Amino acid sequence: MPEMLADAFEQAAGHDDGPLPLVRAADRLSRAMLGQQLCTAMVFDRDAMTVQRIFSSRPAEYPVGGRKPKRDTAWGRQVLLQARRFEGEGEDAIRTHFADHDVILGLGLRSIVNLPIVARGRCLGTLNLLWPAERLDAGHVQLARMLALLATPDWTGGNLPATG
Repeated sequence: MPEMLADAFEQAAGHDDGPLPLVRAADRLSRAMLGQQLCTAMVFDRDAMTVQRIFSSRPAEYPVGGRKPKRDTAWGRQVLLQARRFEGEGEDAIRTHFADHDVILGLGLRSIVNLPIVARGRCLGTLNLLWPAERLDAGHVQLARMLALLATPDWTGGNLPATG
């Protein structure tokens, strides 16, 4: 497993198109190793308190460029302002924390990990992984955390893709 991680991220590193190669590597690995069925990546606009999608493994349901307001939400405070991951398990957690819960649940997804991408103590965005299982396995969460850390470097150069 460590060799698979290293190979995927070595191949993705050093590209000039910002974080997308690393996010794609995280998506491929988390799908293969963890069985996730939706991966998205969002950039965080602190002033507007919104997130905007720069990557989606399911663009028909979650197109790139989609924005979500997060001002005055518990999720926004925890993940975006405090830079702490969110783990949601079961339909109640999905319904409570996500305005698009009908889409998430309609895809058969019942658990989520939102991982803040952090540099210099500030959240730049999130890597989001979702599964059909009602409960998260501790090993899945730990590997998801590692994938988010490995996907972080190219978020800091200001070379984020256009989402407009």
